[in-house]
Amino acid sequence: MKNIFKHLQTYIFRGLFAIIPLLLTVIAITLLYKLIDKKVMSFLEQYIEIRHVPGMGILLVLLSLYLIGIIFSNVIGRQVLKFIERVSEKIPIIKFIYQLGKELSESFSLASDKQAFQKVLLVKNLTHEGWMIGFLTGTVKDNLTGEELLRVLIPATHNPLFGYIVVIKPEQTRDPGWSVEETVKAMVSVGIIFPAEIK
Repeated sequence: MKNIFKHLQTYIFRGLFAIIPLLLTVIAITLLYKLIDKKVMSFLEQYIEIRHVPGMGILLVLLSLYLIGIIFSNVIGRQVLKFIERVSEKIPIIKFIYQLGKELSESFSLASDKQAFQKVLLVKNLTHEGWMIGFLTGTVKDNLTGEELLRVLIPATHNPLFGYIVVIKPEQTRDPGWSVEETVKAMVSVGIIFPAEIK
C-alpha cells in the first residue's frame, strides 16, 4: 500500500512538472490575446471596418513598434526625442514619469546588448565566507598603483539588472565558466535552476 502511494505521488508530481511550462505558455498567450489583441482590434473597429483575425492585433502592435524603431533611429527621430526630453524636464510630474520610463528603457536595452555583461565571475565575499555571483562590465585603471581593476555588477537576486557595482582586484574573483544566460536563469529561479559545477 505504501509503495502504491509513493508510485502515485511520484508520477503526479512528474505530471505536474511536465504541465507547468505548458500552462504558463497558455496563460501568457491568453493574456496577450485579451490585453493586446482584442483591445487593438476593438480600437481600430471604431474607425475602420476590419475583419477580426486572431493575433492580428499583436501583429499590428509589433509592426508599429518596428516602424517607431526605424523612425527614432534616424537623425530627425533623435532630434524629436531630444525636444520631447527638453519639454518634459520643465514639467515636474511629467519629468519624473519620463525619467523613470527612460531608466527602465535603458535597463532593458542594456540587458538585450550582448556586450553589456562580458562574463560571469564569482566575487569573494569580504563580510562572510563564500562567493557572490557577479557580472563583469569592464575594467578601471588605478593610476596610483598602475593596476587594472575589474568593474563588477553584483545583481539583486530578484532582478539581475539591478544591484550594486564593485571595483575589485582580479585575484578577488574566480571564473566559474558559466554563461550569462545560465547565470541569469539561476538568479531568476532563486537558485532552483543552477549550474552543476564550477568549471
